[in-house]
Amino acid sequence: MRRLAWLAILAVSFLFAQGQAQNLAPAPAQSSEVAAHIHGEMSFLASDALGGRGSATHDELVAATYVASQFQSFGLEDVQLQRVPLPSGNATYNAFALLRGSDRALAGQTLLLSAHLDHLGTRTTSSGEVIYHGADDDASGTTAVLELARALGSLPAHPRRTVLFVCFGSEETGGQGHQYFLQHPPLPLASIVANLEFEMIGRSDTAIRSTQLWLTGWERSDLGPALVKHGAPLVADPHPEQHFFRRSDNFDLARQGIVAQTVSSYGLGPHYHQPSDDLAHIDFDHLTRAIESMIAPIEWLANTDWRPAWNFGGRP
Repeated sequence: MRRLAWLAILAVSFLFAQGQAQNLAPAPAQSSEVAAHIHGEMSFLASDALGGRGSATHDELVAATYVASQFQSFGLEDVQLQRVPLPSGNATYNAFALLRGSDRALAGQTLLLSAHLDHLGTRTTSSGEVIYHGADDDASGTTAVLELARALGSLPAHPRRTVLFVCFGSEETGGQGHQYFLQHPPLPLASIVANLEFEMIGRSDTAIRSTQLWLTGWERSDLGPALVKHGAPLVADPHPEQHFFRRSDNFDLARQGIVAQTVSSYGLGPHYHQPSDDLAHIDFDHLTRAIESMIAPIEWLANTDWRPAWNFGGRP
């Protein structure tokens, strides 16, 4: 944990410098404090210094350590870096933390909020080294998990259910981080009542309203409609032909029976898996609204005794 403390100091210094240099100004309708946190976290995770957070690289480890240090600063419990050994001899890392439930009857149930840490890293081209920053994919989702952890951790009382926050490593190379997590979970998998993965929420999708987000596998469970009733601006995934439900960490959790779906707002476009997926192409107003819009519905889900369920034929 000494390493985490050192990186926390480094990250704070970096974020302060970034904030001063960019004169970050949130939209007036949004919480200035939340917007500032989002700008700072994104500016670190998608910085040149982290080199695109390539799967199983030192840069990915720095990102994972940063996330763990943030979890620590929020006062969460059981903060860990989970080392995932790979056949190559390298390792990837998951960062996770717990917010233990306050209700005896519900504390044994877990809400999992997740994203993936990694992106494509730095690649050598004919014009030299090029950084694939992965600002939207998936620094935006990692930032969402951090801000939800901050919001739920700052409540006057812990939610009734336990909340597990996880940022997975190596999603881009086959999901080795979440696969290891399934084999070595910090809590019994049977305790997880729902998983919401956050993936690419840094820009709006022109296929839906700019204020909306979409949920993969909408028709598969009753989770989306329930969250909408409590204020979530969710709609069905407008790109069913892309099979996004199967293309993030949630899918293997869903195959274990967990109601696990992904929140997103980005259809495939010109910045996807390109060097231009950088901070300059993030819509920070949209990102801030997206994260803030999910806080109250997730707080409800963490406090209700209602359990999501698969619709008939919906479980993969």
